[in-house]
Amino acid sequence: MAQTKAAATPVTKKNPRTLAGDVPTPIDDARAQALNLYEAALRLMQEGKYDAAHAKFNQLLAESPGDLADRIRMYINACLMQVAKGKTDFKSHEERYDYAISLLNTGQYEGAREELKTILAANQTADYAFYGLAVLSSMTGDSHTCLEHLSEAIRLNSRNRIQARSDSDFQDMADDPRFTELLYPEV
Repeated sequence: MAQTKAAATPVTKKNPRTLAGDVPTPIDDARAQALNLYEAALRLMQEGKYDAAHAKFNQLLAESPGDLADRIRMYINACLMQVAKGKTDFKSHEERYDYAISLLNTGQYEGAREELKTILAANQTADYAFYGLAVLSSMTGDSHTCLEHLSEAIRLNSRNRIQARSDSDFQDMADDPRFTELLYPEV
């Protein structure tokens, strides 16, 4: 009986697998840059800067490795949803004014300023917007701007003078003689 020697079969090296079933991708310079950009975009999302994060994710999507594309698209959609949620529609300038005052009361001064200026861009005779800007300026310690806006509010509607006399938001202005002269011109 002749013994035959088995033909040598080539040994194939198997790639290691992870729990997800994928082979870990080696990190090269381009992938490292993509991952850094990805992490930066995620940090922006965590900080609530959804517009900036959206821009970074869009940039990353164009240059990204294929294995990140699905996650990037998911984050792009999440950014868009957050941006859309933050937008408000107002039926009137008065609603926008109420929103601006709520921002002012919560210490969001820049947002309040933007809303009040939006009202004035649409209606330059909105005395209540000038009054709101005067309150904002008083609260932020800008007495000169406060007096300018309050003067304009009073010029447009003399009842603002009476309201300002009892408005506690102007308490920091009470010692300013220009403020007293504006509110009590008859004295």
